[in-house]
Amino acid sequence: MKKNNIIPNLWKALSNKNYKEIKSLLKYFRSADIAEMISRTSNKLIIQILNSQSSKRKADIFSYLPKDKQFEITKELNNEEIIKIFVKMNSDDSADVFNMFEPIRRENILRSMANKVRENLIKLSSYEDGTAGAIMTSNYVVIPENITVLQALNQIKQTAPDAETIYQIYVLDQDQKLTGTLSLRQIILANPIALIKDLMIKDVIYVHTNSKQEYVTKMISHYDFLAIPVINSEHKLVGIITYDDAMDVVERETTDDFHKSGSVGTLEYNIVRTNLLTLYSKRIFWLVLLIFGNLFSGAGIAKYEDTISSKISLVFFLPLLIGSGGNAGSQASTLMIRGLGTGEINIKDWAKLMSKELLVSGILGITMAIVIFPIGYIRGGIEVAYSVAISMIIIVIIGSLLGMSLPFCLNRLGFDPAAASAPFVATLCDSLGVLIFFSIATIILNVK
Repeated sequence: MKKNNIIPNLWKALSNKNYKEIKSLLKYFRSADIAEMISRTSNKLIIQILNSQSSKRKADIFSYLPKDKQFEITKELNNEEIIKIFVKMNSDDSADVFNMFEPIRRENILRSMANKVRENLIKLSSYEDGTAGAIMTSNYVVIPENITVLQALNQIKQTAPDAETIYQIYVLDQDQKLTGTLSLRQIILANPIALIKDLMIKDVIYVHTNSKQEYVTKMISHYDFLAIPVINSEHKLVGIITYDDAMDVVERETTDDFHKSGSVGTLEYNIVRTNLLTLYSKRIFWLVLLIFGNLFSGAGIAKYEDTISSKISLVFFLPLLIGSGGNAGSQASTLMIRGLGTGEINIKDWAKLMSKELLVSGILGITMAIVIFPIGYIRGGIEVAYSVAISMIIIVIIGSLLGMSLPFCLNRLGFDPAAASAPFVATLCDSLGVLIFFSIATIILNVK
């Protein structure tokens, strides 16, 4: 049954409070699809749908809802209901929701939890945002190094139901320190009486609890891992980070970079559910700041009133020239921001990329100058044509070099390269473009 066909029947069942029918309608849909279908409905209806499902299914659907929606729903649930959901959720997901609560509610929830669940939740929620510890899960499979393959299989069967992934098995010594890893495939195909310590890969690639999340995602991507182990300062395994959680980080970071590149502050929630005041506050600062940047362009135009008066046709080409410089700068800035963000380039590549950008922007500028030269000649004669063509080459080169260099400078100073936003680069290029164009025109037209 398709989503569009099920929705009318689902609403009808909800209005009649026919929970058996609701469960029947949703049984063929994945939890993620159900969450997507119901995420924009009222909290009351979502709670009714969740209550119609089994405890595990309820937790799965809840975990796929947007974070802001999860928080809204928990406001309408009592602590006992929240604990039941937390127990069935993946530990990292429950920690994310738990961190949204006010301190008083956290204490009340922890007080009502079983010791093991409470300790795990406290541990996972204690790590600083942006670190590996903040996104790791404690639902994984470990085995001791001194057992046989057959014993390992029996142990895996017992712990696998609660694990987030069982494709990779982690091996611990008697002090609970990470000593090796091997895949489930290796264990299944191995001799049943072989010892795990003889089969395991001892050169384990891992991250620390305080490792940056960006570093974690690069490691997982570089080695094509389904999960990566997380250790503490004592080299003890405390969690794993799965591929899907790493991709959530990548998506979030990419979204943040897009917002910054457009001079928009980071939005905490989905734009559809973000209120007007928040959208206003995230955009107004840079827009007001850029007003003052554009004032320099106006001041530059005022300075060259005599030049403009001598050839009024120069004004026709001003938007074209400063727009070309801004566009070239934004292109170069975007390429550098993306390269720095993915790790494809680093600060050591600046000189090499600068020379390459100088050559590329020079060719681009010359090409654009050739295109604009005849138009300049038609509109204002040979002097205007040369003024426009020469200005085009210089403006495109300077705009490109500025756009390329700003992300490197910010990165070198410890700031996010994405802060070199397209509007900022364009405004800077506009101001410089005005000065360059009218300076060249003044010289060529011999205006005193």
